[in-house]
Amino acid sequence: MPISPQDVKKLRLETGAGVMDCQKALTEAKGKYAKALEIVKAKGMARAEKKQTRETKIGYIVDYLHANNQVASAVEVLCETDFVARNSEFQTMAKDIAMQVVAMNPKDVPELLAQEFIKDPSLTVAELVKTISGKVGEKLVVNRFSRMQVGESKA
Repeated sequence: MPISPQDVKKLRLETGAGVMDCQKALTEAKGKYAKALEIVKAKGMARAEKKQTRETKIGYIVDYLHANNQVASAVEVLCETDFVARNSEFQTMAKDIAMQVVAMNPKDVPELLAQEFIKDPSLTVAELVKTISGKVGEKLVVNRFSRMQVGESKA
């Protein structure tokens, strides 16, 4: 079955995978888009797993202030290079995690990573991080976070 350039482009835009990876996934899936999407995502997760031994010294700190100006958070996400730290998808992920901290009030990083992602309950926060890690090609680590709420006492 011939693979259309439009399908390759659509898969690439949705996943961030390379053109050849999308072409191979569509070929392997015999042109079935949903199956190709699963293949690309699985390969991205596997790629992210391979990177878990790498060192992360660069990163990005992002803050989020809730609309009511009563709750805020700051999150530090580490990566391997400043190139990825400046990547808009990486920065959006970090901002989403800061929003998650405000909304769900986790007590520590392991609890945060285990939570359902508020913008897509089919993913945990850890799976979100691995998905973006597979896309950008680097190890990503949610290193720490802080959350403040007006009137909350210091613990």
